[in-house]
Amino acid sequence: MDSNSMSIPLSDPNAWATAMNNLGMPPMGMTGQPLLPDFDHNLGMMTGIAPMNPMMPGLGLGPPPFSQDVPIIKEIIHCKTCTLFPSNPNLPPPATRERPPGCKTVFVGGLPENATEQLIVEIFGQCGEIIAIRKSKKNFCHIRFAEEFTVDKALFLSGYRIRLGSSTDKKDTGRLHVDFAQARDDLYEWECHQRMLAREERHRRRMEEDRLRPPSPPPIVHYSEHECSQLGDQIKDDSKFPEAVRVLLTWVERGEVSRRNANNFYSMIQSSNSHIRRLMGEKAQHEKEMEEAKDKFKTALSGILGQFEQIVSVFQAASKQKAWDHFSKAQRKNLDMWRKQAEEIRNMHNEQLMGIRREEEMEMSDDDMEDAPAADSKDSEDSAMAQAEALREENDSLRCQLDAYRNEVELLKQEQGKNQPIRSEEDNTHSQQLSFLQQALQGMQKQLLTMREELKQREAELEKSMEDKQQLQNQVQTLKEGLQNLQTTHTQQLEMSKPDDRGSEEGANQASEASSVVSCSQEKEGLPEKLPSCPVQSEREALLVGIISTFLHVHPFGASIEYICSYLQRLDTKINPGEVEALLSRLPCTFRQELTGVGASLEKRWNFCGFQGIKST
Repeated sequence: MDSNSMSIPLSDPNAWATAMNNLGMPPMGMTGQPLLPDFDHNLGMMTGIAPMNPMMPGLGLGPPPFSQDVPIIKEIIHCKTCTLFPSNPNLPPPATRERPPGCKTVFVGGLPENATEQLIVEIFGQCGEIIAIRKSKKNFCHIRFAEEFTVDKALFLSGYRIRLGSSTDKKDTGRLHVDFAQARDDLYEWECHQRMLAREERHRRRMEEDRLRPPSPPPIVHYSEHECSQLGDQIKDDSKFPEAVRVLLTWVERGEVSRRNANNFYSMIQSSNSHIRRLMGEKAQHEKEMEEAKDKFKTALSGILGQFEQIVSVFQAASKQKAWDHFSKAQRKNLDMWRKQAEEIRNMHNEQLMGIRREEEMEMSDDDMEDAPAADSKDSEDSAMAQAEALREENDSLRCQLDAYRNEVELLKQEQGKNQPIRSEEDNTHSQQLSFLQQALQGMQKQLLTMREELKQREAELEKSMEDKQQLQNQVQTLKEGLQNLQTTHTQQLEMSKPDDRGSEEGANQASEASSVVSCSQEKEGLPEKLPSCPVQSEREALLVGIISTFLHVHPFGASIEYICSYLQRLDTKINPGEVEALLSRLPCTFRQELTGVGASLEKRWNFCGFQGIKST
């Protein structure tokens, strides 16, 4: 609604001018004409504020909110169909709720019962453009404006008493109460506006970051034969080497190297390696230039220091009495100050020059310590170094050729392997046959070990039987010798005895004794065949059998001969494994030898089987 089309009758132009003067605005009518031609802007209560036109866009009846410390005087407002009377200025301002974000809607209460929508538009339309009015039957309404600042102007009318025309009826009067209202449309628009501002801020920051971000390096192309040939030429060029080596590094890091292009990459890496000599030469040249610059600086500094010495000498000569007495007091003071300054500067430069010389002496001493053994043969070393460098270059070139030939041979082998058919089934059958043969070989090894053990046992038994046979033969020989001795003694006694009865009886007795001896000898000859000899031949062996039986009884899984001997040697250090093994072999019913483990981990262990041997015997 255009506020310029409305004309509000004023009962007193001076009162309206006073109210606008108190608000810091020039007194102007609704048509924009000044009410007081001779109005002075400096006479208002709010000095320092530029004059405002109430009919400017965005302004209306009420001014923007001012500080609470500034008193605001409200005047009577006349409209076409109603009159607004201000409230008592001594009363406190009307209470308002907290302002919702993006509020464009106000709550208006205390309307007269006969108030219409045209009346509401007539009163609040001067604050700003009205979008919607929701009027209730209970003397209140909600007004939604187009702009947020118009809400503050509408709150200016809170507390006014309204009267329709000149009627004093209760239905035609009321007390306006204007307050902030919370509307979903306002909140939605405010959120949209905030999101738009956030988008603009992000866009602004992004543009700023893009502006400040350093330019991205150009993208590196992928590997191809054409690019590889161009890169090889660029690597050989000194001016393009840094960019070319960066591309080569990227290709290698990407994993572009394969069997087919390995030679190309090797040649490029070799070309990169050839630049080391050039870089070392450049470094040596720069070092030489730096040394020349140092020498030049040292020479210049020495000249400057010599001039400072001359200047100081001049001041010292002037300080002597022959010349010093002719200067005035002020001149002497200046000369003394200049002399001190010159001496300080000379000492500073002298210290700097001495520091440079000390550094050179330290470097020369380090070089002398390193090159002292070879100082006399410097020329010969230079020639030897040149020859060694030439031989090294030739060796490098030959090595590169050899590597290239080797790579070509590997590529040819790979191509031949790809052309040949794959025989996976035959390889599987061969691997299975190989595994079967390995298992059979392991079984045969186990059988061989068992047969060896049986052979050792048979040999031990054979030796034992041979020893028993030798003992029996010795016993038979002794018995035969005894028998022969008895026969010779008997014949001698018969020849010397007399032929009488007593002699006959004695001869019969001796014959019977001889026959008994012969029978006893014959029985002794047949006795070893019937009764075997005892395997335990001494008390010491019996003790060993008892100790070993006790030891093996507490080891149900058996023990090796080394373990048994280590236990017995704690009791007697003279015991050897051969003696213990022979004793255990002679008692097969008491001790039994077994094989444990598989393959290379086979082990012979002795077990105690005396309890089973008692049952079997």
